[in-house]
Amino acid sequence: MIKILIADDHPIVRKGLKEIIEETSDMKVIDEASTGQEVLEKVFKTEFDVVLLDISMPGKSGLDILKELKNHRSKLTVLVLSMHPEEQYAMQVFKAGASGYLTKESAPDELLTALRKVSKGGKYVSSSLAEKLAYALEKDVEKAPHEILSAREYEVMRKIASGKTVTDIARELFLSPKTISTYRTRILEKMGIKNNAELIRYAIKNHLVD
Repeated sequence: MIKILIADDHPIVRKGLKEIIEETSDMKVIDEASTGQEVLEKVFKTEFDVVLLDISMPGKSGLDILKELKNHRSKLTVLVLSMHPEEQYAMQVFKAGASGYLTKESAPDELLTALRKVSKGGKYVSSSLAEKLAYALEKDVEKAPHEILSAREYEVMRKIASGKTVTDIARELFLSPKTISTYRTRILEKMGIKNNAELIRYAIKNHLVD
């Protein structure tokens, strides 16, 4: 029996996921969490085979939660479920230690397939993402500027590119405006970009913002 923790801040989403999972005979939803802090608390108290984690949680970001989970429970399997397209977050979550990435538009059968695969120690990527990865390897494509950012830098970059101010971002990430400004400077330097306007154009061109 695959024991699962569902982590999503929307009750209706958790209910829908639980119904899909519990139609099977080999999986069971043991618990649910609606915030990042709840995820961490529950994982430290109970053994789960897979954490089904929404990347967009209130408070700590899904990427931060993922890194904390892997730091304290390195063998814990995490399947990330996100409303964001694969090109926006998939590589970041794999770098942070996730075993798979699915968008919320995926079919129920694909969710069950992914859960079974990652629970056995495998990695799950959709056929479309696998194709993109294969193409990149085949062409030996150099890393795009945004791919060299850390998970936190990438997150700040996306928020800047969405038009949010330093103050807005600081409030959302529970950091000081000075810290966000430091991240901004580092991001621009790493990506070879001069200002926010260029960053916004880059993000739109590369489909990094919704």
